[in-house]
Amino acid sequence: MIEIPSDLHPDLVPLVFLLGNWEGAGVSDFPGAEKCNFGQEVSFTHDGRDFLEYVSHTWVLDNEGKKVRPLESETGYWRIDKDRKVEVVMIRDQGVVEIWYGELADQKPQIDLVTDAVARTAASGPYSGGKRLYGYVKSDLMWVGEKATPDVELRPYMSAHLKKVVDPSEWAKDLKDLPDDGIAFFK
Repeated sequence: MIEIPSDLHPDLVPLVFLLGNWEGAGVSDFPGAEKCNFGQEVSFTHDGRDFLEYVSHTWVLDNEGKKVRPLESETGYWRIDKDRKVEVVMIRDQGVVEIWYGELADQKPQIDLVTDAVARTAASGPYSGGKRLYGYVKSDLMWVGEKATPDVELRPYMSAHLKKVVDPSEWAKDLKDLPDDGIAFFK
């Protein structure tokens, strides 16, 4: 169930499906880079202003699903206007800053984004742009990213399937009239 926080900026209501902490796994595969399975943690939060704050951490997984080493980290800010146009400013640990523009689909929680501007530090790898698709499907968050470099045409390079992480303290605040000892509840 999607709940709209009372302190959410009204402009962000169409993006409410993104809010929360998400965890899952995916696949990374791009020419010239290591092909791997990865784990991911994503957080979309708000502080009452007209944007969502986004943080993502990924790490390489071994064949048993255990963390091997960090893969990528991203942080950014998501906005949406009255015409359902989405803009994202994102910074990656690899020395890349991106501005993305896209649109929230009509009648479904799906966002298509395309890079409009890319800035890279001297230490970053080759990168010229990308596309991303985010979708809320059966209470899960799924995404696929495409990327292009001067030597490789735009192609899929990462995708993941994420599940919402629920904090038990959120459930507890909705429970009323519980006995203080917790045991009487089961009698």
